[in-house]
Amino acid sequence: MGACLLGMLLLVMLPAQAEYRVETVVDGLEHPWSLAFLGDGVMLVTERPGRLRVVENGVLRDTPVEGVPDVFASGQSGLFEVLPAPDFARSGVLFLSYVHGDRNANHTRIVRARFDGQRLTDVQPIFTTRPSKSGDAHAGGRLLLLPDGTLLMGLGDGFFFREESQKLDSHMGTIVRIHTDGRIPADNPFVGRAGALPEIYSYGHRHIQGLVYDAGRERIFAHEHGPRGGDELNIITPGTNYGWPLVSFGRDYSRALITPFTRMTGMEQPVLHWTPSIAPAGLALYEGDAFPGWRGNLLVAALAEKSLRRIPMAGGQPGAQEVLLEDLGERIRDVRVGPDGAIYVLTDEENGRLLRLTPD
Repeated sequence: MGACLLGMLLLVMLPAQAEYRVETVVDGLEHPWSLAFLGDGVMLVTERPGRLRVVENGVLRDTPVEGVPDVFASGQSGLFEVLPAPDFARSGVLFLSYVHGDRNANHTRIVRARFDGQRLTDVQPIFTTRPSKSGDAHAGGRLLLLPDGTLLMGLGDGFFFREESQKLDSHMGTIVRIHTDGRIPADNPFVGRAGALPEIYSYGHRHIQGLVYDAGRERIFAHEHGPRGGDELNIITPGTNYGWPLVSFGRDYSRALITPFTRMTGMEQPVLHWTPSIAPAGLALYEGDAFPGWRGNLLVAALAEKSLRRIPMAGGQPGAQEVLLEDLGERIRDVRVGPDGAIYVLTDEENGRLLRLTPD
């Protein structure tokens, strides 16, 4: 487990005549979910069953990080995001998201902790969803730090509780925004509104799994799972209703119609949608130097399609999509752009891998 396998696995010719290599950095990861870069060749990877792993100069440490909180690990639930604070090099502060509780009553939670290179200390919950839900599906968990220092988390509708996505007294099916110490920003859109939870930033979502900030255009992208079809890519603005379950391009898993509406007054339309479903997971914006022709493109990890999608964004609108990594035949859970400009992906398997894409 954790062997360093830096051999070339695949050589691919792109339509633009660019070639890239796919290398396995490490394998032996159990359903990895999220990846973060700490500098000096150190990366952190979460495993959904509840482990935080260290990859150092291409080698996976045998021993997981100590001090990770207990998680409810079942189905889609478990340990999700690891996100270093902007001043991590000085403060050692990390944020983790995970499912807290049990099958009958659980919440998605954010904790703030300090990492000394070996273990977590000073682990403090800074946000816990309300109300509790049952089951182990659609907990969300994706985190994003904004330039103003606030923290976003995308959440799901709990699968069995889709109507909650239209209620402002529930965090299910929303994006929430908090300060990094758990305080509520005074400019959140529903602060002071009777019956509304003040952490809510946007609502009407089904199951958000990707969040990224486009600094060049000062906008937030999010994608979310639809049911049978109707996965969405959205531009997120505060206070906006994104429609689920009153509006959808998808059908239920039984193929029954969830709603006859694909648009409704007062509800935002997606930038694009995928039908049939690709089950989008991680999301990244490429701004590196290794692939100059891809700058400004969105990269979407896909679970059901077992691929990585590249989406050119010309004039702020999505162009023709390119499907990459299908030949691997593995579910892609996360995608990140490394400090070296390479593209890193995690495969969501029992023997999951951390892969690196570089130009040839």
